[in-house]
Amino acid sequence: MTEKPIIEMGQKFPLTIKKLGINGEGVGFFKRNVVFVPGALPGEEVTAQVTIVKHNFAQARILKIRKSSPHRQTPPCPIFETCGGCQLQHLTYSQQLVEKRDLVLQSLDRYLRGTDIQVRETIGMEDPWHYRNKSQFQTRKKDGKVMAGLFAEGSQQLLDIEQCLVQHPDTVKITNAAKRIIEELNLSIYDGKSMKGLVRTIAVRTAVKTGEIQLVLITTRKDVPKEKVLVERLSAIDPNLVSIVQNVNAEKTSLVFGETTRTLFGKPTIHEELGELSFDLSARAFFQLNPEQTVKLYDEIKRAAKLTGKESVVDAYCGVGTIGLWLADSAREIRGMDTIPESVADAKANAKKQGHPATYVTGTAEKWLETWRKEGYVPDVLTVDPPRTGLADSLLKTILKVKPKRFVYTSCNPSTLAKDLQQLTKIYRVEYIQPIDMFPQTSQVEAVCLLVLK
Repeated sequence: MTEKPIIEMGQKFPLTIKKLGINGEGVGFFKRNVVFVPGALPGEEVTAQVTIVKHNFAQARILKIRKSSPHRQTPPCPIFETCGGCQLQHLTYSQQLVEKRDLVLQSLDRYLRGTDIQVRETIGMEDPWHYRNKSQFQTRKKDGKVMAGLFAEGSQQLLDIEQCLVQHPDTVKITNAAKRIIEELNLSIYDGKSMKGLVRTIAVRTAVKTGEIQLVLITTRKDVPKEKVLVERLSAIDPNLVSIVQNVNAEKTSLVFGETTRTLFGKPTIHEELGELSFDLSARAFFQLNPEQTVKLYDEIKRAAKLTGKESVVDAYCGVGTIGLWLADSAREIRGMDTIPESVADAKANAKKQGHPATYVTGTAEKWLETWRKEGYVPDVLTVDPPRTGLADSLLKTILKVKPKRFVYTSCNPSTLAKDLQQLTKIYRVEYIQPIDMFPQTSQVEAVCLLVLK
């Protein structure tokens, strides 16, 4: 067996980009080696220089674009190349939708080669800017100035983001004002190396339909110097700022939120509306970041569920109950579960407010599906919207045992979706996959997959 030819650091060579990678980089092949090239687009011919060499792939940078893609454009954001938050601003939006569908196809080819699964055209946005209703900006201090933003890709250097083309303008306005107030009051700022300092993160969420805004300060300890003055000044930033919350996270962790939350001003939640439904959102509660596309996403889930009013539905990873409650008017019964107690409390409150009798419990989906199965309850329809890691092995095994008739799997990661489908297709037939662009300008793609028991 012949070994792969070795690629060396610094080596330069011409490369044709064949496709887009899962992180938005161009993918080419040099002497049978996979080469990832950030910033390169499918169909382009570039001169590449190797920057990283690993056992089964290499990464390279573009030295020269010899043949440019007809879909390449100048990215409108001035920090596009350093930020890394958006990966595809240099690609026209219509082509972003094409490439996102291709990412789903690539994943299926990797894990389910030879199967014929229908992947529909990606559902996009009319205006793919300023759509994110929530920001979580880390803080640091430099030369006496408080900065808030994201770390430059692959580094510990914080970019101070004063403007962002994908964030809702309210989140940017509140963050900028908050960091100036924190600076003027000379509150200490968290240092990632020494682990000292008070303010770690400034998080802002706006309810797009109602206009209500929540500001969350994530701190390393509960005691805040000059708390009274701080809260007075923060609350005066904007009349729509109806909730100011402190969350305490003292751990050395990449997780943003800690376990302890307290309300400093106004209400503990903000009120948001989606379609005919309304929701109260607490600081740690999961809620979709793009409300306009969320309506399209939930409508696709509802279409896939094909409810007639007679079915029982389980909404796993229920969050604040959004998906289950979206389906409730067409279902006989809704049950849901989540591991975050605050989310479950919000889901119960939201169900009560909508007037839908729904059962929400705290714990893992596998625990509750198995418990209910033993009690003689098996849902007609199961819907899941898991994190990027996909379904836990224990949950996959439970689903294969419980066997709901229809299974609607909403995924934010084509790779883990395809990997999970390897297991699920033992007893399920994949009817279709519908990609939806929840995060324009980024390489992420959401997909609704309908599975029907064979």
